[in-house]
Amino acid sequence: MVSNINKDVLLTSEDIWCQLLDTELPTNPTEVSMSIAESCGLDLAYKELSEPLKAAGVLVPIIEREGNLYLLLTHRSTKLKHHAGQISFPGGQMEQGDRDIEKTALRETEEEVGIASHFVSVMGYLNTIPTMTGYAVTPIVGLVAPGVEPNINDSEVEYAFEVPLSFLMDGTNNVRGDWTIYGRKVSMIEFHWESERIWGATAFIIISLIKLLTKQ
Repeated sequence: MVSNINKDVLLTSEDIWCQLLDTELPTNPTEVSMSIAESCGLDLAYKELSEPLKAAGVLVPIIEREGNLYLLLTHRSTKLKHHAGQISFPGGQMEQGDRDIEKTALRETEEEVGIASHFVSVMGYLNTIPTMTGYAVTPIVGLVAPGVEPNINDSEVEYAFEVPLSFLMDGTNNVRGDWTIYGRKVSMIEFHWESERIWGATAFIIISLIKLLTKQ
């Protein structure tokens, strides 16, 4: 997966609203197309999974400060059973009381970083992707209301941090990483922001968002 994104492209929140206008919330949050699995190098993992995928939703929180856009990410607690210590978007597994996967992402965001759903304006949706740990993850893109700051739940999140969208859109900041998945070498893009390494499904979600926004 290679990004040729133009580093000179600067987007506003209005641009993002327009580009995501026609996206739709999936009716089946566990359904993943094989083309999506192949594009993130996880088609072999998808085929090898012995259990059905579990539905999960994440919020891709966009924060606007003085005309500049940032993505909010979390460093997950090292005490967690799953994905401990990883960089991720706030989110988690769908629960029985969630009416849909959007509700899952918003509920988990409030639980993890203290941003209530009424402070988030949902802008649109990205394609559901599989993970090697057996989840079907649907990213929900949302604009966080001005002035709202995270209130971290330290049982789930060690800390949250922001990355400028302009940094992520600058293709010169892409770092190529190689994974071996079921014996096959897969090359994927990751991002190194300050001391943070953003890789795996989180990096793929970011690339998917930027490609959609720049119509690649």
